Amino acid sequence: MQTIKFPDKATWNTLLQRPVMDTTALEAKVEAILRDVRDNGDQAVKKYAAEFDKVQLTDLEVKPEAFAAAEAALEPALKAAIQQAAQNITTFHKAQQEKTQVVETMPGVQCWRKPVGIEKVGLYIPGGSAPLFSTILMLGIPATIAGCKEIVLCTPSLHPAILYTAQLVGISRVFTIGGVQAIGAMAYGTETVPKVYKIFGPGNRYVTCAKQLVNKRGVAIDMPAGPSEVAVLADDSCVPDFVAADLLSQAEHGPDSQVVLVTTSEKVLADVEKALQAQLDKLPRKSIATAALDNSKMILVPDIDTAMDMLNAYAPEHLILACRNELNVADKVINAGSVFLGNYTPESAGDYASGTNHTLPTNGYATAYSGVSLDSFVKKITFQQISAQGLQQIGPTIEAMAAAEGLDAHKNAVAVRLQ
Repeated sequence: MQTIKFPDKATWNTLLQRPVMDTTALEAKVEAILRDVRDNGDQAVKKYAAEFDKVQLTDLEVKPEAFAAAEAALEPALKAAIQQAAQNITTFHKAQQEKTQVVETMPGVQCWRKPVGIEKVGLYIPGGSAPLFSTILMLGIPATIAGCKEIVLCTPSLHPAILYTAQLVGISRVFTIGGVQAIGAMAYGTETVPKVYKIFGPGNRYVTCAKQLVNKRGVAIDMPAGPSEVAVLADDSCVPDFVAADLLSQAEHGPDSQVVLVTTSEKVLADVEKALQAQLDKLPRKSIATAALDNSKMILVPDIDTAMDMLNAYAPEHLILACRNELNVADKVINAGSVFLGNYTPESAGDYASGTNHTLPTNGYATAYSGVSLDSFVKKITFQQISAQGLQQIGPTIEAMAAAEGLDAHKNAVAVRLQ
């Protein structure tokens, strides 16, 4: 990790830049695959599975008996852990349900808003080097609570934990499709895969690009997302070994991940760097984490206020506050996806089991985007009902405004009723 001491504020934008790449060629390649899937359906999906994943697919959909086999193959301890995480995530997301409230804005004029589950949603879970069954919990549980009528899952991984978790959260249709072709199949529909209205889930730069391209054509997505990241604010009350572990927990996601340490203590810089090396040497994914650390920085600042100004400018996906008075410091957070307070709240708790959602805005999008929640799976439809007496009250207001805008038919829609 690069160490920077007391950087001038004028340099922060450059200092806090994420790793970037030219996506022009990437978009052209992804666009061609999406177009092929749109035009040729299952045939194209199978072609790209053979080309990219080296898999000859006959059946795209997982058969019912595979779920029973997956449950039988899974260790009881892991099943218990998944069930506990599911319970916590369910509890947290159920608390986000809203009751419909009728508001009388003036006598005889009633307005209300009703949340309605998005009918058809698609979840994408990448294969890669880790079976991300935890993301099925994070997406499938709120989708179920929201009342989405059709929830489909695309993943190239048939790891038993993937299939067990999908069944646990109520996903009955799982397709063994990965990559760009999975996004295209859910966006456009094929002979086998149903078209959905909104697509959720992480993925590599190809998948992310595919989601953004189908979004331009009217298919909603959860959010723009890039490589995973964490920022840690630490003062001399932190435990350097804990800080190093948190930095590495994100660095092992991928070589394009980024981790940032902002500290008010020169001793913390030295201690964390030492702990990083000791822990890194023991990691099975050492080469991945090492590449991510090359993109990463340790920054020394004079005080907590400067640290928070810098971190709000960075807008991290995950923010850990390993400092004194962490609750007071948390009040200063403006831009972050999810915040972890104190020395005993590791970021991995939010990744797996505390209850909050781990699908979060990256790449600075936390300045304007929230993480996935129950709201991500619902539309909120407004309703209104006006009585005859209510129209007498509000009608002249509508007529005056419509006339001023030169929209006489709008005015007349009220006038004919008042007459």
